[in-house]
Parts: sequence; structure tokens; C-alpha cells
Amino acid sequence: MNKTAEALYTSLEGKRYQYLDRARSASKLTIPYIMPDEGFGAHSRLETPFQGIGARGVNNLASKLLLALLPPNAPFFRLQIDEHGLRSEGAPEELITEIETSLQQVEETFMEEVSRGTYRTAIHEAVKHLVITGNALLYVPEDGGARVFHLDRFCVERDPMGNILYICTKETLSYMSLSEDMKEVAGANEGGVDDEVNLYTAVCRKEKGWKVWQEINGNVIPKSEGFFGLDKNPYIPLRFSRIDGEDYGRGYVEEYLGDLQSLESLSQSLVEGSAAAAKVLFLVNPNGTTRARTLAESPNGAIAQGNAQDISVLQLEKFNDFRVVQESVQKIEERLGHSFLLTSGVVRQAERVTAEEIRMLGQELESALGGLYSLLSMELQLPLVNRLMDVMNRKNKLPKLPKDVVKPIIITGVEALGRGNDLQKLDLFLAGAAQVVGPEAVAGHVQVAEYFKRRAIALGIKTEGLVKSAEEMGAEMQQAQQQQMAEKLGPAGIKAMSDQATAAQQQQPSEV
Repeated sequence: MNKTAEALYTSLEGKRYQYLDRARSASKLTIPYIMPDEGFGAHSRLETPFQGIGARGVNNLASKLLLALLPPNAPFFRLQIDEHGLRSEGAPEELITEIETSLQQVEETFMEEVSRGTYRTAIHEAVKHLVITGNALLYVPEDGGARVFHLDRFCVERDPMGNILYICTKETLSYMSLSEDMKEVAGANEGGVDDEVNLYTAVCRKEKGWKVWQEINGNVIPKSEGFFGLDKNPYIPLRFSRIDGEDYGRGYVEEYLGDLQSLESLSQSLVEGSAAAAKVLFLVNPNGTTRARTLAESPNGAIAQGNAQDISVLQLEKFNDFRVVQESVQKIEERLGHSFLLTSGVVRQAERVTAEEIRMLGQELESALGGLYSLLSMELQLPLVNRLMDVMNRKNKLPKLPKDVVKPIIITGVEALGRGNDLQKLDLFLAGAAQVVGPEAVAGHVQVAEYFKRRAIALGIKTEGLVKSAEEMGAEMQQAQQQQMAEKLGPAGIKAMSDQATAAQQQQPSEV
């Protein structure tokens, strides 16, 4: 494609309108600032929804997804080695375990880099956009950190298999914030200090990688052209759900847009009706003996002349109608609570609710999002690992690993691919063996040190300084034997053995 970046963005922009329209509708009912209307600026005002269940559900679901995608206490991926290839070359099991331990240290170094950077903050923002709008673009530069492009600032095009072909972004920048190279490309500043220019970035897929360049006013910025490998693209387009034949994803909120719209209308009616019902208005019979002025000016507890029959209080008589609305609101909130994994929505209303009930209900609901984990692991986590490992390799923060032997495997979300499944298999193996032949026979056949190493690897725990080595175990065993012997023989026996050892040493012929 020989189009300029601006022409590419314009050609792809038309296919995005329907997704933007749905995204803005979803944002109005949840968090309005995520995707405001077109033309929103610093002096614009956002409409506030009449209900907060949408914002609460989005924040709750986004927080849980962030913890699942980037757990704070363990790596979210595993560097897996080709065990079959190593065994075919004659590598012993001890060597394979040592390699896995070394790879675990590489994983920990990677996670330390993630913790020091702003990746967690950027991914949390991206997850919020995914839940509401269904799309986000994550940019991971080489100098560290990450940035999120919103749906109204980027366009994508995919092939029928869902692979990315083109990515194009549009940024509106102040002329004064441009570098000198950019100012030369942009030309003279004719609009003053507040003049703005549009910066377009194009990412096109080639046979062996990605071609990237930036333009201002149709002119390519010097030193902005680059080429990245297929798995090292700094621009990572994200989708919440995959729809065959569509270039963009659909948001989670869009699936429950009907309930949110109904809840918004009912909440508005209930709030406005309650405000009207809360108004207190006294009516005085104009033909009665009680005067309205007397009622208005009399202080609390005063004695005044009048007839109680002349005074009445205005009432709406809409209690039953409000009750129907309130019950409908509660049912919708309960459904949305189940959908957005809100604890208050999934726990039954009772005096005694066990922790096991809460755990099982939460696990049942989270299992409904299993397909989401699979999509985000392939389109977010794995590209992020490949990109950051490439950046850290260039900065000599990580060793270069052979691609044909070591590959990163995502382990969060789908536990069958993770260390949790390895740990479960180890425990089931030992428990089953102990039931069949007994614990003593298992202790005689299983190498405890090797089991500890594999269990620590499965849990992602450092064993240095925690698990004793074979040398330390041998030294402690020898010391214990000497102590037992000393207690058994007593001081006299120890002295006699020492004298015998000294005499035997003296009888040995001296070396010439």
C-alpha cells in the first residue's frame, strides 16, 4: 500500500462509526468519560447517569481482570522448555530441573521490570476500555512504560482469520510541544501558540514483520521509520470479544445494554417521582375558619385558632406504582450483579452465608469468562511478553534465549496450562502412591529434594536459602551421628577412641 498515513486513517475510519456509536451508548450508562461524544473538550460537560450499578460493575470487573492478567505476587507466564528434545539428546532429569530453575529467575526479573514500570496502570485503563467499548490499542515504547489509544483515536483492519493487517493512529498535538524535527516537517506556525497539528502513525504488516512510520501534513518525520519482527510489534491492538468477519471487538457492556437502559429509565423515573413525593404541601379550605397565614406563621408548639378539618396534606397516592418500579429495579440490579461478578449480587439474602458459598458462586461466574481469558492471553499477554523481553534483551537486562528450545506460555486464567495444574498432579501422585504402598515405601522411592524443587517451581517460589542442599543435609547428618555417639559413649569412651586414633597415627611410617 502506497497511501500516506493520513489517507490510510481516512480510508479505515468509515468502518469504525458503528462501533464508536455503540461504545458511546455504553459509556453514557457506565463511565461517561471513557468514550465521550465527538467534539468533547475541556469546556464540555458530561451527563451523569441516574444509576451507579454500571460504573460499579465495570470497575469491579476491570479490577478482577487486572488481577487475573497481571497477578502481583507471581509471573503471569512460564518459560517452557522442549523437554522431549532435551531428553532425546540424553539430558538427565536433574539438568532439566536446573534449567527450569534458571528460567524461573528470568521470569522473576521480567516481573520486577513490569512492577517498576507503569504497565499495570496502562493495562488497567485498557481493560476498562475493553469492558465498555470492546477495543483498545496498547503502545509499548522502547524507553519504558505503556500508553493506551482509545477507539476514537485508532483504526485497524484484519484479514478473515482475524490477523492484523493495518494499524493507524491519530494524535492531536500542540505545535509548541513538537520536537525540532517535527516542526520542520509541520512547517511554519501560522496559528499562534494554540495551533494544533495532527500526527498520524501507520503500522503495516509485511511478509517478515511490521513497517512503521509517522507523518505530519503528509510529510514523513525523520527517524520515525522502523521495522519490527512479527512478534515484536510495539502496537498491540486489543479486543474484548472476537466476532468473525469484524475488524473490531464488542464490549462486555454492550451485551447487557438492554438491562442498563431499562435500569437508567426506571431509576430516573423513581428518583424524579420520589423527589416529587418528598415535597410537603399543606392545603387550607378557603371556606373554612382556619387561615393560611395562621398556619404558615405559627411556630412549632404554638396555640392557634382553627379547625383541623380545614387542613389537609397533598399526597401522590402512588405508593403501589413506586413499589412496582422498585421491584423491577431490584431484579435488574440482581441480574447485572451476576453479570459483572458483584459479590452483593451473587450472594443469597440470608442470616448465615458461608464463605464456601461465596467462593463457589464467584468461581461459577468467573468460569463464564473463560473464553475471554483465552482471547486476552493470545492478544494481550503473549504479545506483551514478547515485546518486553525483546526490549529487555536490547538493554542487556535479560539473557537471549533460543527460540527453538524455550517458549513463553501464558499461565493465568486457564489453569490447565499453568503451574497450578503441575502442583495438583504432584500432590495427587504422592497421595495416590501413599494409599497404595504406604508412606514409608513412598519415602524410600521418591527423592525428596527433587520433589521440593519441582513443587517450588510450580508455586513460583525461590528456593535459595530456603531448601537445604545435599551437602548441608550430609553435614548435618554427620554432626547428628557424632553427637549421638558422644552421648552413647560418654567422656571416657570419647577419650579412649581419641587415644586409639592418636596411637594409630603415630605408628604409621613417615613420608620420605
